[in-house]
Amino acid sequence: MSTRESAAAEAEEAEPEASPEPIPGPQPARRPWTARLRRPWTAWSTWTGRWRAEHPAGAQALSATVTVVAAMLVVAALVMPSSVADLHPSRFLRIPAEAVIGAAVMIALPRRPRVALAVVSGVALAAMAMLNLLDAGFNQYLGRGFNVVLDWSLFGDAESYLEDSYGRTATLVAVAGVIVLVLSVFVLLALSMVRLSNLLARHPATATRGTLVAGVVWITCSSLGLQLSGVPLAADSTANALKDQVHRISNTLKDEAEFRKVARVDAFGNTPGSQLVPDLRGKDMVFTFIESYGRSAVEDPIMAPGVDATLDARTKALAKAGFHAKSGWLTSATYGGSSWLGHSTTMSGLWISNQQRYRTVMASDHMSLTDAFKKTGAFDTVGVMPGVQKAWPEQKWYGLDKVYNAFQLGYKGPKFSWSTMPDQYTLQQFQDRVHSKQPAAGKSRMSLLILTSSHTPWAPIPKMVGWDQLGDGSIFNGIEKAGHPSSYTLTDDTHTKEEYGKSVQYTVTALTEWLERYGTKDTVLVFLGDHQPNAHASGNHASRDVPVSIVAKDPTVLDKIAGWGWTDGLRPAHTAPVWKMSAFRDRFLSAFGSTPHPKKN
Repeated sequence: MSTRESAAAEAEEAEPEASPEPIPGPQPARRPWTARLRRPWTAWSTWTGRWRAEHPAGAQALSATVTVVAAMLVVAALVMPSSVADLHPSRFLRIPAEAVIGAAVMIALPRRPRVALAVVSGVALAAMAMLNLLDAGFNQYLGRGFNVVLDWSLFGDAESYLEDSYGRTATLVAVAGVIVLVLSVFVLLALSMVRLSNLLARHPATATRGTLVAGVVWITCSSLGLQLSGVPLAADSTANALKDQVHRISNTLKDEAEFRKVARVDAFGNTPGSQLVPDLRGKDMVFTFIESYGRSAVEDPIMAPGVDATLDARTKALAKAGFHAKSGWLTSATYGGSSWLGHSTTMSGLWISNQQRYRTVMASDHMSLTDAFKKTGAFDTVGVMPGVQKAWPEQKWYGLDKVYNAFQLGYKGPKFSWSTMPDQYTLQQFQDRVHSKQPAAGKSRMSLLILTSSHTPWAPIPKMVGWDQLGDGSIFNGIEKAGHPSSYTLTDDTHTKEEYGKSVQYTVTALTEWLERYGTKDTVLVFLGDHQPNAHASGNHASRDVPVSIVAKDPTVLDKIAGWGWTDGLRPAHTAPVWKMSAFRDRFLSAFGSTPHPKKN
């Protein structure tokens, strides 16, 4: 073979074979996305299986611990009370009927329906647990349970309150924590229910005997009324909570239609302006709400000494200036918050105890007490609202010609927690911008003020300064920095009571000093609380009563209410009459000469 032929042969041998043409036809299916998602779980299962094999004793102990924790979570969710005051160990050492019934059902079901029911039951139980927590929070702060129809809008107000009181960062942390907590409760309870149902399925004979014994024990405890530390051992808390929520929803839906009918009736709805408050013509009328000024401030053993001393001292100071007062009690339609419900109840003469009623009244032509003055044609009407920081369409219903909100009072000083400015500053701005000005020719003036310095969290609290030193409010910078931080009253009830009492003293002092300094012979001041403070300040069993006072220099004004039986001075006696807040409007209108002309739509 020649050299050329030999090289060609070697090249031919070295040349790779051509790849065969792909054979047409179906290709192997790719693994579905669900299989890819299962990979981490498969790896986890492999690892845990290996760990169990290597550490059998530890694996058994861990499994038992997880099972016990799962059982504790489920039982705790089933017997959870809806009140902070009831959160003590004996409440959780009970036998829930729902657990006994649930176990009996789980034992009887095949695997797939059992697991599905366990997941659904866990989610439902988590939802009920969340509702119980909301009930506990609402009972603590608002003196009532959570309404699943009406109260969702309050979460936005709660977030705004937290941001105003504690800052943006703390609010974001709190909101994130709540979201994590809620998701964790749902996941953990669903997993716990699955784990316990699997345990029952693995040991059906033992589970059946245990369920029968638990059922007999529950029936015995229920029949004999057996208790532990005053708490019944037989519990059906979740069933009762669900029943209560159903009734609450049903009552809410019924209340909407019924209240619309009530709101259409107005004893003074058709009264001509000429027949409204004729005995107050020419008077300088000032209606003032003091935030959270409740009966507890006057009677609680921690707060009352300071508040009562202030009320008595200010009564004497006003008397020296020629002013006299009478005071009584009103039962507010709200507690702990939702101040607008107290304001509108007082002014409308209707019991406005929830947001649905409030919206109904605001959209109606039911006459407010302040609007009555406007309808006379004899009064200019103005509002000073330092707590209003956005559009306030309620101005129309209140019948106010002009409203000054938080941004229209020229304040350049620091906020005091939620309160946008100290009440003394608000009152001086009211004096400079409104009260010192002459109303329109031939008219008097009716003013509505909402004072906010006694709003929770009651730290830091402003202090009185010289009225001539107020300026643009910058003088309060040092006072705010020297005060307690908002967190000072967050968890300590004693601190809460002490600081709340001081805040009431501050506002009452500021208001009455303003009257003493700027009031005239025609000034008539009506001031009252909008609601009691929350349970941290007022206690878990406080009434909903708030003080109300009428102050005037003209003796004929107080003579008109002599028959009310109110106490002389700014401090109402414990035995002074107590009216529902909704009764005030009509009593006031009648006392000062208004003629009823009922309106029925």
